[in-house]
Amino acid sequence: MSSGSAVEQRLAELGFSVPEVVPPVAAYVPAIQEGDLVFSSGQLPFVDGDLPATGKVGDGPGLVPADQAKQLAGLCALNAIAAVKSVVGDLDRVTRVVKVVGFVASDPSFTGQPGVINGASELLGQAFGEAGTHARSAVGVAVLPMDTPVEVEITVSVRS
Repeated sequence: MSSGSAVEQRLAELGFSVPEVVPPVAAYVPAIQEGDLVFSSGQLPFVDGDLPATGKVGDGPGLVPADQAKQLAGLCALNAIAAVKSVVGDLDRVTRVVKVVGFVASDPSFTGQPGVINGASELLGQAFGEAGTHARSAVGVAVLPMDTPVEVEITVSVRS
């Protein structure tokens, strides 16, 4: 952990460390900078190379409960932070989390996508403080890569 990063110190207080960036599973890069914006690719909730859960989010047998999916969305955000760090080096260069897009693999009857993606939004707010306030979309989809329940991408602005 970089001891000079206030963002990483706040994450450590929450019991998190910024992981190594997750290697892409297809033909793309984890994040890219264009001007003062950094765009992450969609990040899955990998922990040490494994997905903690798979399947659709919803209520009932064989489904991922919304509260668990919310925690997974936080892990997606942590991996998105790692992707941003891989491009900018020092997370304290982030001046604003501009946009969050969250995808929830949803059972057809599930309509709680915003609550699930709050897991990502809340972690970003805790990590970046006021700069973590962002615009957001929470989208229900039929299926996601590797049967993950959630995927999150972020766009941040950075100072030179």
